[in-house]
Amino acid sequence: MNHINIEVAYAMPDEQVILSLEVADDCIVEDAIKRSGILEAYPQIDLGTDKVGIFGKMCKLDAKLRHKDRIEIYRKLIADPKESRRQKAEMERKKAIQDGSKKS
Repeated sequence: MNHINIEVAYAMPDEQVILSLEVADDCIVEDAIKRSGILEAYPQIDLGTDKVGIFGKMCKLDAKLRHKDRIEIYRKLIADPKESRRQKAEMERKKAIQDGSKKS
């Protein structure tokens, strides 16, 4: 049986971890994550709900791995990105109106 080298990555706002490991060349994403030990180190990871990907492209847990793949485990979003952009634009609009009225 041949082996491949892969990485498992997980990032939080204040910390990131990338674990390197060697797995069988027929290994799938879920098995590699479990073998990496990351689930024990970060019990908040839930493979039933958290999304995973390989180099930024979402994939399923049964996706086959290739040599030098990096599995990424994605956290749930705290805020909706569209809503955050809308709120930021609204704040900037209000600031521009205030700055305009101060110049008059």
